[in-house]
Amino acid sequence: MAAHTHTRPHSPATGVVARLPWWALVLPVLAFAALLTLIAVPGDAHAAGADPAAGDLLRQILRILVR
Repeated sequence: MAAHTHTRPHSPATGVVARLPWWALVLPVLAFAALLTLIAVPGDAHAAGADPAAGDLLRQILRILVR
Protein backbone atom coordinates (compact mmCIF):
# COMPACT_ATOMS: atom_id res chain seq x y z
CA MET A 1 0.00 0.00 0.00
CA ALA A 2 1.52 3.27 -1.07
CA ALA A 3 1.71 6.16 1.37
CA HIS A 4 0.32 9.45 0.16
CA THR A 5 2.48 12.51 0.53
CA HIS A 6 1.07 15.95 0.98
CA THR A 7 2.69 18.53 -1.24
CA ARG A 8 1.92 22.18 -1.46
CA PRO A 9 1.04 23.57 -4.84
CA HIS A 10 3.80 25.75 -6.25
CA SER A 11 2.70 29.34 -6.19
CA PRO A 12 4.67 31.98 -8.05
CA ALA A 13 7.17 33.73 -5.81
CA THR A 14 6.13 37.34 -5.71
CA GLY A 15 7.97 39.89 -3.67
CA VAL A 16 10.83 37.53 -2.82
CA VAL A 17 14.19 39.26 -2.77
CA ALA A 18 17.30 37.09 -3.04
CA ARG A 19 20.21 38.72 -1.27
CA LEU A 20 23.81 37.72 -1.81
CA PRO A 21 26.59 38.37 0.66
CA TRP A 22 29.11 41.00 -0.44
CA TRP A 23 31.89 38.47 -0.97
CA ALA A 24 29.78 36.43 -3.42
CA LEU A 25 30.14 39.28 -5.89
CA VAL A 26 33.60 40.55 -4.95
CA LEU A 27 35.49 37.24 -5.16
CA PRO A 28 34.62 36.45 -8.79
CA VAL A 29 35.44 40.02 -9.79
CA LEU A 30 38.84 39.81 -8.07
CA ALA A 31 39.58 36.44 -9.67
CA PHE A 32 38.65 37.77 -13.10
CA ALA A 33 40.82 40.86 -12.60
CA ALA A 34 43.79 38.74 -11.48
CA LEU A 35 43.51 36.43 -14.49
CA LEU A 36 43.09 39.35 -16.84
CA THR A 37 46.22 40.94 -15.39
CA LEU A 38 48.18 37.73 -15.93
CA ILE A 39 47.06 37.60 -19.54
CA ALA A 40 47.68 41.29 -20.20
CA VAL A 41 51.22 41.33 -18.74
CA PRO A 42 52.91 38.13 -19.95
CA GLY A 43 56.38 39.72 -19.89
CA ASP A 44 56.63 39.30 -16.13
CA ALA A 45 56.09 35.54 -16.29
CA HIS A 46 59.17 33.42 -15.60
CA ALA A 47 59.79 29.75 -16.25
CA ALA A 48 59.38 27.44 -13.27
CA GLY A 49 62.45 25.41 -14.23
CA ALA A 50 64.83 27.69 -12.33
CA ASP A 51 63.86 26.33 -8.90
CA PRO A 52 63.36 22.54 -8.81
CA ALA A 53 62.42 22.66 -5.12
CA ALA A 54 58.99 24.08 -5.97
CA GLY A 55 58.29 21.20 -8.34
CA ASP A 56 59.47 18.68 -5.75
CA LEU A 57 57.20 20.23 -3.14
CA LEU A 58 54.20 20.03 -5.47
CA ARG A 59 54.99 16.38 -6.26
CA GLN A 60 55.14 15.56 -2.54
CA ILE A 61 51.80 17.28 -1.90
CA LEU A 62 50.25 15.43 -4.83
CA ARG A 63 51.56 12.08 -3.52
CA ILE A 64 50.06 12.77 -0.10
CA LEU A 65 46.69 13.75 -1.55
CA VAL A 66 46.48 10.75 -3.88
CA ARG A 67 46.96 8.19 -1.09
